[in-house]
Amino acid sequence: MSTHPAAPDGLTVTTLAERPELVGPLWAMPDNWPVFVPHDPVGALLMHRVRDELPEYVLVATDAEGAVVARGFSVPFALRAEGRGQLPDRGWDQVLTWAFADRAAGLAPDTVSAIEITIVPGMQGKGLSGRMLAAMRDNARARGFREVVAPVRPSAKHLEPATPMSAYAYRVRESDGLPADPWLRVHVRAGAVIDKVAPASMTVSGSLEQWRTWTGLAFDTAGPVEVPGALVPVRCEPEGGYAVYVEPNVWMRHAL
Repeated sequence: MSTHPAAPDGLTVTTLAERPELVGPLWAMPDNWPVFVPHDPVGALLMHRVRDELPEYVLVATDAEGAVVARGFSVPFALRAEGRGQLPDRGWDQVLTWAFADRAAGLAPDTVSAIEITIVPGMQGKGLSGRMLAAMRDNARARGFREVVAPVRPSAKHLEPATPMSAYAYRVRESDGLPADPWLRVHVRAGAVIDKVAPASMTVSGSLEQWRTWTGLAFDTAGPVEVPGALVPVRCEPEGGYAVYVEPNVWMRHAL
């Protein structure tokens, strides 16, 4: 049975466990992620394991013709395990690590974390991200969980990389008091609250030559480099021959 039955527009959202034949199209789905993001070592190591080992936590949306138009990855983990209790400052990287460490240790999960919701180019701005978020919440609730958390990558933050995330995340619209950022606003409209900023949610390091290849930029001057798609500047260290991107995210909590 589908997680969300077909809507009037023909969109159907199911888990990958229910539609394993969609694993190829889901994995090959085009997206707009910045070119450097797949070089986060934690994601490179563990995202395929979410696909392969936790298909019941992977959502896939198909249109009326059966084409994959969106995907959503989530993971169960033990937030309240000994030594934890708080959402981690290392955000996305840490929660992925915890999820698979917990599986290896046989630790019972108590929380589900969103990991990714991606919409194919051309379908963005049509409310599909909100529908995928709703399906992710419903899927977690159906599996007995009482909370979904999300290390959110604000969708418009890349337009102002110099603004501290601690200021950006809490900016609201005068008209309705909702977050100024569109993706944070979707979460709040779904019932989420901001917990805190995860200052080091994802880390991508590489040689200067790697960063030049990824971005087409010179990377020849010490200090911050603004890179298209990056939420904050990349730190360039020419004397050391490397550059590092440390991405902040915003932890959102959804009570179910």
